[in-house]
Amino acid sequence: MFELPSLPYDYDALGKYISKDIMYLHHDKHHQAYVDKLNTALDAVPNLNGRGLDDLLKNLSELPAQYKTAIRNNGGGHYNHSLFWQWMTPGGGGQPTGEIATQINDKYGNFQGFVDEFTTKALGVFGSGWVWLQPDMEIISTANQDTPIMQGLEAPLLGLDVWEHAYYLDYKNKRDDYIKAWWNVVNWDFVASRLG
Repeated sequence: MFELPSLPYDYDALGKYISKDIMYLHHDKHHQAYVDKLNTALDAVPNLNGRGLDDLLKNLSELPAQYKTAIRNNGGGHYNHSLFWQWMTPGGGGQPTGEIATQINDKYGNFQGFVDEFTTKALGVFGSGWVWLQPDMEIISTANQDTPIMQGLEAPLLGLDVWEHAYYLDYKNKRDDYIKAWWNVVNWDFVASRLG
């Protein structure tokens, strides 16, 4: 059985950038629903018990057809959000340092060039989805709760949830304002730790 991970900070810790109400709704309601529905789907397929989430998502083609969509959507939601909470931190933001900064600058010219490209991709997601920074410094997007590992790619270094449930209470339909605010809470230490 998969479980909802605890937030690594209080609901109100991200202050004016992402409100307590959004964090509660997003974590306790939306993420919990992904966990519950994933567990329900897996209960119906006992031979999948004990397989890790990464393994399930990397091998979707091997799953029983009638449960594949539920595992893909809810497993992806659980995977993505479990990382998302760690990609944010109180007092975050600013610019990365060390190797991650070097690689970003090499690829995008400077940090602002990276922010601009990432933001453009995030604004370009039609409907609901995610934007990712990959270990090769490419910025990609996926629809719904899909994640790069489903596509045979490496696990992402950084990801941004651009589903409306991530921001609508605070920013209404202004995804651009949400993205701009989100840069102030990015946990660059966690991103750097994923560089390998």
